[in-house]
Amino acid sequence: MSPASQNRKVLIVEDDAAIRNVLYVLLAGVGCEGDIAYSGKQALAMLSREKFDAVLLDLRCSNLPAEQVVAQIQEIRPSLVGRVLVITGELTDAQTLEVVERHCLPHVPRNRLMQDLWGRLRTVLGAVGSSKSV
Repeated sequence: MSPASQNRKVLIVEDDAAIRNVLYVLLAGVGCEGDIAYSGKQALAMLSREKFDAVLLDLRCSNLPAEQVVAQIQEIRPSLVGRVLVITGELTDAQTLEVVERHCLPHVPRNRLMQDLWGRLRTVLGAVGSSKSV
């Protein structure tokens, strides 16, 4: 990972302990600090108090509708537009696909985390470049 990704703070929104741990370890391996939220409501509260450079979001772990979580993330932290990476089981249900497409969210299927996360995370963090977070 490039030096630009070093010391980045990423919010992990995931209710599955195994996936959460994999994400946390992968982030640490590239020099990123990971904070964990167990639900959409908790994630939104954290985003309103703290600055993050990116969000890894499981749309299904939220106690709020996926559309609402994504819209509120972008409202609370406009700097995160383009920096929300969706972790999803699959994109076959119409609602999830619609949210991902409408917001142009990069995504990684759970069954491809180990293969695809590096590239997707690099893209999301690369969008940060030298710009400052809000």
